[in-house]
Amino acid sequence: MEAKPISDFPQHLTWEEIKIHNGRGQSQQQWLVIDRNVYDVSTFSKQHPGGSRVISHYAGQDATDAFVAFHNDKALVRKYLKSLLIGELAPDQPSFESNKKKSLLEDFRELRCTVEKMGLLKPNYTFFFMIFLHLLVLDAASWLMIWYFGISLVPFLVGMAFFTIAQIQMGWFQHDLGHCSVFRKPKWNHLLQIIVINILKGLPASWWNHLHNQHHAKPNCFRKDPDLNMHPLLFSLGKTLSVEVSKQIVKKSKLCHKRFKDRKL
Repeated sequence: MEAKPISDFPQHLTWEEIKIHNGRGQSQQQWLVIDRNVYDVSTFSKQHPGGSRVISHYAGQDATDAFVAFHNDKALVRKYLKSLLIGELAPDQPSFESNKKKSLLEDFRELRCTVEKMGLLKPNYTFFFMIFLHLLVLDAASWLMIWYFGISLVPFLVGMAFFTIAQIQMGWFQHDLGHCSVFRKPKWNHLLQIIVINILKGLPASWWNHLHNQHHAKPNCFRKDPDLNMHPLLFSLGKTLSVEVSKQIVKKSKLCHKRFKDRKL
């Protein structure tokens, strides 16, 4: 089906029209839906702060929940979205694709609302300060151990233990910073993340964010979740076993969903 110029489309759009604008096939355009509004992100995806792949993974789909999860200052982001608006879903169209289960979406959104009301997403600054402080102490202690006691077996093993623990903990700390879960403003999260992962660990923050954002945008989706795509390279799982792993995770998710509904009843 050949894509029509955007100007030829009516203000009210159907899912059939939206699905073909997924960036693949004859149509290279990328449309997505947020709160029933339809946006053309074909050009914007290249300037998207979270990376072009994250936003393109939702081309031709509803991205409402991903939008809520990924953006802290939603009012600011919506200002940028205004220029990308091309229409809205027709009144007779559902708010999401037909292959999505309404009850599952409703339960997920109710759970997220409950978590927010309970304050579970609010960071504890004292906790994160102590985490960062003990990382610096462990890292410094590992080098001081070698410098003061030399490279004999016992000091080397103790220093290696300090260094290994510090490096592993740094990985999890920069993970929280990458999710912008420590400070209110993203720029402070990104700045400290660069210090932790770039300087203390020697890895690029941009590389980690590029892969991890995709993982949370499309978790456990083969060809879209880098964690699954790396299986053949890192663990020799191959495509078949990667797909089987995904199926098992989906089964567990459905079981958790059933238990959650049983508790509500």
